[in-house]
Amino acid sequence: METGVIDLATLDGAFDLQSTLESGQTYLWDRPDGKMYERDAAHGGDAWYQTIVPPLDGVSDESAVVRVRQMDGTLEWKSNLDAVPLLRHLLRLDDDLDAIVDAMPDEPLVRRAYDAYPGMRLVRDPPFGCLISFICSAQMRVSRIFGMQSRLRETYGEAVEFDGETYYAYPTPERLAETTEAELRDLSLGYRAPYVQRTAEMVATGEATPSEALGRDYEDARDYLTNFVGVGDKVADCILLFSLDYLEAVPLDTWIRSAIEDHYPDCDRGNYTETSRAIRDRLGGEYAGYTQTYVFHYLRSGGE
Repeated sequence: METGVIDLATLDGAFDLQSTLESGQTYLWDRPDGKMYERDAAHGGDAWYQTIVPPLDGVSDESAVVRVRQMDGTLEWKSNLDAVPLLRHLLRLDDDLDAIVDAMPDEPLVRRAYDAYPGMRLVRDPPFGCLISFICSAQMRVSRIFGMQSRLRETYGEAVEFDGETYYAYPTPERLAETTEAELRDLSLGYRAPYVQRTAEMVATGEATPSEALGRDYEDARDYLTNFVGVGDKVADCILLFSLDYLEAVPLDTWIRSAIEDHYPDCDRGNYTETSRAIRDRLGGEYAGYTQTYVFHYLRSGGE
């Protein structure tokens, strides 16, 4: 086992682990204390978090168990390998958050959202897990989405022993492709079950992969992702934002549509494409997805 710390003072901007991992961006991490997503206004905690990361191009050639917590100005970590490159990738520690915040629009709602959750960063999740997670997100509270992903890991994921504990990796596309709709419905996926099975099959056979969206213009990348079964424009925007580095993506979910209605009614253009263009421009263009995530977490947690 390897261990280490990352000095948060070396980052460009603040960092907060709890709000980053419990703000509805990711469902691929867990807490060993069983309290993942128990609090809406998550921020400032010192709990351990854990995940199993598959090999990632340009980051790591092997799977890794990663455990991390924030303590006294540092990120303390444990892993089967050097976890620093993985944590920098997954938690976007390479982002210049000061510059991103400076680029956010100087508007009351945005200022309140940032002041409530300073240091929250976007995640950079492995693409396949992100894809399946957000297919499961339709009409669901974050705690239930997380529960679905936990059941998928425990039922179809590879068991990995680390530091005396058993962890479960996220299922591979090949493993999920072998499932049946009935089996996935037994895990409470409901009508999403056939979408998950068919999308996994598409990835497993090479018919389509999330990474093929990379390098395309933003709207073309979003259109490409809608080829996956169960992926509409909003889910595609989530995948682009939380996995594929399209920081301008603004998923038009219930909370952002509420923000548009209450704070930016001039951005409502009557359809997803035009409304998306208008709210992206209003929320800062290049980093609009960052602004969106602060507003989402703020409003979902009771802010106004």
